[in-house]
Amino acid sequence: MEIIRVENLIKEFKANKKKPGIKGAFINLFKPDRKKIRAVDDISFSVKKGEIVGYIGPNGAGKSTTVKMLSGILHPTSGRVSIYGISPHEDRKAVVKRLGVVFGQRTQLYWDVRLGESFELLKRVYKIDNSTYRRNMEIVNDVLKINELIDKPVRQLSLGQRMRGDLAAAVLHSPDILFLDEPTIGLDIEAKHSIRNFIRDINKLNQVTVILTTHDLDDVEQLCSRLMVINHGIIVEDGPLDVLIRKLAPHRILSVELAHPCEDVQHAHARVISQETLKVTYSFDRNEITAASLISELSSRMPIRDLSVKEPDIEETVKKLYGMDCSK
Repeated sequence: MEIIRVENLIKEFKANKKKPGIKGAFINLFKPDRKKIRAVDDISFSVKKGEIVGYIGPNGAGKSTTVKMLSGILHPTSGRVSIYGISPHEDRKAVVKRLGVVFGQRTQLYWDVRLGESFELLKRVYKIDNSTYRRNMEIVNDVLKINELIDKPVRQLSLGQRMRGDLAAAVLHSPDILFLDEPTIGLDIEAKHSIRNFIRDINKLNQVTVILTTHDLDDVEQLCSRLMVINHGIIVEDGPLDVLIRKLAPHRILSVELAHPCEDVQHAHARVISQETLKVTYSFDRNEITAASLISELSSRMPIRDLSVKEPDIEETVKKLYGMDCSK
């Protein structure tokens, strides 16, 4: 069942062209030269109920702008968005009841009150009945351990704790759709694990549809069944994760620490990209050899003491593949 439809969506912003020097600054002050910047450029897609869709691209590609139009925060310059057949710009109240939104670098919690009081205020805002509120609080506590934070003022929460609170707040009213914009940004491994588990569980439990923007390849690999890539406001890739991930990021990095120096560290299906006395780093194509096979073959002839496998950074990978200029 298709629940989100985007048709020929465009968003333009106006910005002042800066002229150099004091004279230029004076001219800009009284007679600014304005130019149009197209942040989202005629994109179309649809999302089915229960999908978890990764929406990736470098900074400035249009990810957050798209999410803000989908949630009704921004109005499009042209084109149409419909959520369950309703425009979030024409009838925002009807649509907002079905949405949960989390922006990783902003919070919807009330800064100067206890976390529990923020939830209680949201309960009144969304007119959540007592039984639904209790049930949803039990669900978020099972995965996010919210009860241990409930009496803390929001301003005293760490970034990971605050993100757990934001995710809990986003699902209190039982939304059908979650828009998550960088939900794991700046978090440690344990916090990321908790949040990914929560997203996975809420999707399985209630068939919640998720659109996830992130720079973290682990978020995408562990959660998403489908991947969309945006480049300068244009969707350049849209398809199953397993197909696109091989195209976007075929190379992985394996670092091994040796117990003692070894003369022959070469491998037919991996390239040595750096070598110190006891540390060797390889780049290998996941389409040619799996990490498990490479590690097994190297271990059979090298005294490996420790190792790690690193995924390529999504932003750098997409930037390299499509020649993106992220400096704008």
